[in-house]
Amino acid sequence: MITCEYENITDEETVGHDWRGGIFGVGAMATRRNFMMVCAGAVAALTGWPARAAVLTDDGLYSEEWFLESFLDLAEDLREATSQGKRFAIMWEQRGCPYCQETHLVNFAQPDINSFVRENFVILQLNMFGSRKVTDFDGEELEERDLARKYSVRFSPTIQFFPDDPTALEGKTGQEAEVVRIPGYLQPPHFLAMFKFVREEAYQSTSLRDYLKQAVR
Repeated sequence: MITCEYENITDEETVGHDWRGGIFGVGAMATRRNFMMVCAGAVAALTGWPARAAVLTDDGLYSEEWFLESFLDLAEDLREATSQGKRFAIMWEQRGCPYCQETHLVNFAQPDINSFVRENFVILQLNMFGSRKVTDFDGEELEERDLARKYSVRFSPTIQFFPDDPTALEGKTGQEAEVVRIPGYLQPPHFLAMFKFVREEAYQSTSLRDYLKQAVR
């Protein structure tokens, strides 16, 4: 397995969060953006994965070409996902986030992860500090940064997963209706397992911890 180590690497611009310190052991909390680029390039060279499948947008976020192009009405976006037989998720990111970058250049660059997520999920990318107007599931319209506060999004990247039944969200905010969230960076095996956990609706019968113990060995 190829991994990138972050020991003794610091960066005054670190804004990401590594969730591995919670369930998966102690993870690094700091890195350099240029280190992430070197890491992604090394992984690509050794595995053949496309290191730069994602593109850097004008607002400083990496984005996948298959992410949802949306009018930012969350109820409509969820209905669109459901009509395609897919699950709806929101991916929160911010400019300069090294773990957001790694998610794109390493995790989404793996063919098995990329294909599974694309085939089974509709993902809306939002900026934690953005100013675009978003209509929440409960009908409230507010800027991205205010919606992030409303949803208690504190780390980047954060991915929120929602029910596949639009009626389950009527009158609720996203935080009230989400089935699970990824509050920070996950290494590729755990990242893929989280998406499978949601797709299989395993949250209805088992805990996330128990599922991951079985899925990632």
